[in-house]
Amino acid sequence: MAVSREIEENAMIRYFKTDNQRIQEEEKIGDGVWVQMLQPTHQECAEIAEVLNVDIEDIQAALDEEESSRIELQDGYTLILVDIPTVEIRHEKQSYTTIPLGIILTQDVIVTVCTDDTPVLQNFVNNRVKEFSTKKRRFVYQILFRTATNYQMNLRVIDKKRTEIEERIGKNTEDIDLIDLHELESTLVYFATSLRANGVVLDRLTRYKRLEQYPEDKELL
Repeated sequence: MAVSREIEENAMIRYFKTDNQRIQEEEKIGDGVWVQMLQPTHQECAEIAEVLNVDIEDIQAALDEEESSRIELQDGYTLILVDIPTVEIRHEKQSYTTIPLGIILTQDVIVTVCTDDTPVLQNFVNNRVKEFSTKKRRFVYQILFRTATNYQMNLRVIDKKRTEIEERIGKNTEDIDLIDLHELESTLVYFATSLRANGVVLDRLTRYKRLEQYPEDKELL
């Protein structure tokens, strides 16, 4: 019950729309709006599902950590589910793992669903992405590109930590170093599994005619 209450308190739905390459927050859904759902409650999922005429299970898919990356073409909309990197606390230390990010693409609206206020999307909210528009499907490819960029940033940090640990082990082996090295190895397993699954999604994106791509979109992919 405590976990449920915490999720509900942190739940959030925000509406954004770009105008003249500047993002602004809206009060409700409309054409060209990006619906950002952060830890949504069942009621919030049901409301968005009804308004957009999508299956509530597709909206809630990203709330299940066990959901695998995939792309599904539904009647009137497309569901894209990918794994994104995030930070968690393991053994009282900051570690990396992956969580699902759901993207639902309707004719006029893009919905993102996640359990974490991820940096992948914060860049868009804070207007740090050039040539970004909530009204274009290119937005989806930009999200995927930002996801890849975050993986690269985290992998650089992991590699630096690995090098530091290996240098210490060469001089004087400590149990804590071996534990830290094991944690890094676990993270790389999470990343490798998630990236393989994401790769399948990207491959299918390039082949689906419903998601027509312009030359700049293909370059991003």
